[in-house]
Amino acid sequence: MSAPRPPLPPFTLETAIQKVRMAEDAWNTRDPERVALAYTEDSRWRNRAEFFQGREAIIAFLKRKWAKELDYRLIKELWAFHENRIAVRFQYEWHDDSGNWFRAHGNEMWEFDANGLMRRREASINDVPISAAERKFHWPAGPRPADHPGLTELGL
Repeated sequence: MSAPRPPLPPFTLETAIQKVRMAEDAWNTRDPERVALAYTEDSRWRNRAEFFQGREAIIAFLKRKWAKELDYRLIKELWAFHENRIAVRFQYEWHDDSGNWFRAHGNEMWEFDANGLMRRREASINDVPISAAERKFHWPAGPRPADHPGLTELGL
């Protein structure tokens, strides 16, 4: 049995916002092993057109993702929540090994177990090419600083 990962469901507005920011901060570390600890051992994922299950598959997926998506910077925002489920919208910026920049636009649906671990993640994502001058996510590698605007504040 995994240790609890507060905040735990059922979520309130405050705890749902906290859970979303914790997920954003973890993903911005680009540390697959750390990120995977937020998911159940048998977590089920759909990411774009990929379907897989389990922490080892999550780690392998994230290693592939961040080897391709360089200088990754992510912002997540709560969309809705109910009991043990949270919906988010997100955007992230990255470039490929040729220096081409992209902004990915996506939505995720999350379902949590009683210990606050995510047991299901459904993600739909579209990449839009952008120029380096169009980038909006400028902060050093790692979690977004507390004073950096979110998606709504950036008009995204």
